[in-house]
Amino acid sequence: MDVTQTHTLIVGASISGLACAACLQQHGIKHTIIEQHDKVATPWRNHYERLHLHTSKRLSNLPFKSFHKNIPRYPSRQQVVDYLDSYSKAFNIQPLFNTTAIAVKKEAGHWVTQTSNGIIQSSCVIMATGAFGKPLAFECNGLNTFTGRVLHSYAYQTGRDFSGQQVLVVGFGNSACEIAIDLYEQKAYPSMSVRSAVNVVPRDVLGIPVLALSLLMRRLPPRTADQLNAPLLKWLTGDITKLGLRSMPYGPLEQIQKDGHAPVLDIGTLQHIRDGHIHIYPAIDHIRGNTVYFTDGREAQFDAIVTAIGYYRDYAAIVSVDQYRFDDLRASVDKQQHFGEDGLYFCGYWISPTGQIREIASDARKIAAHIAAQTR
Repeated sequence: MDVTQTHTLIVGASISGLACAACLQQHGIKHTIIEQHDKVATPWRNHYERLHLHTSKRLSNLPFKSFHKNIPRYPSRQQVVDYLDSYSKAFNIQPLFNTTAIAVKKEAGHWVTQTSNGIIQSSCVIMATGAFGKPLAFECNGLNTFTGRVLHSYAYQTGRDFSGQQVLVVGFGNSACEIAIDLYEQKAYPSMSVRSAVNVVPRDVLGIPVLALSLLMRRLPPRTADQLNAPLLKWLTGDITKLGLRSMPYGPLEQIQKDGHAPVLDIGTLQHIRDGHIHIYPAIDHIRGNTVYFTDGREAQFDAIVTAIGYYRDYAAIVSVDQYRFDDLRASVDKQQHFGEDGLYFCGYWISPTGQIREIASDARKIAAHIAAQTR
């Protein structure tokens, strides 16, 4: 099998991989970037049509190139795709497409990556595939009897496909909430099944992106920052328990620290619930035919179910390293104890309270600088 030599291999050509490639270029580091699909940023191309960034464009620029001034504060999915296309062209980033990384391991002082198109040997490897893997499978007693369509949010494209239908969205994360809004706007009748307690934060506070405000408190312990923010958040969001939701016992920043999950950034879902446009149910007990039975004794009939319950956190399982390297990804790059150890780096795996793309841009700069320092 052919063996290709490079100094640094980047696995993945979406946001993290593109940012790392641009930063390595600035340091003159020879690198190769591989991508299992035939285009850059494929996950963004596949997202549902209505998707917008929940972080402002000012906090979502990749290194050395900003969003165009005419792009709105919260870019759409297509605007993000266009930005990433222009980014790859601006830095002449040329991934090896249709090349899947199968296994990554250290051998005789080098990293050896087995791919679908041969072996790549490198001094460093940057895993840039993201923390989320395959969609979580939805399991429920009687699901096989459901007479309508069942799909994961990954396969959801537009509410136009469900116009006039009763649709149950399972979950209450950011995707679930925006999909519910999209369904209502496209003349469907959305309901949501919410099993767990949630934290809900307004996307904007008095016209200011909430993540910009969280930057001001990033040096405080999460619990302290949550306690300071709690009165304002309660005033802005109201009592969500009156809407049939349960509040988490700790705040949004502590949620990120403890659970590795971002809170809901509300873009109008709560108001739609108050207005009766979106109905809230608890967890599903079982399903029989097109009737869904909930744990509070209620039942309702649906034409379709969209499961927005997230993805497996596989932490780049193709990499043969000890578990402590993956455990280290629960902290930011600045606080990781094994950052860059043996020439292995991870970009985009820590869930940041100040914006994921902002964090990726920062990580890419630090990773490239660290690699450059090691090669001097």
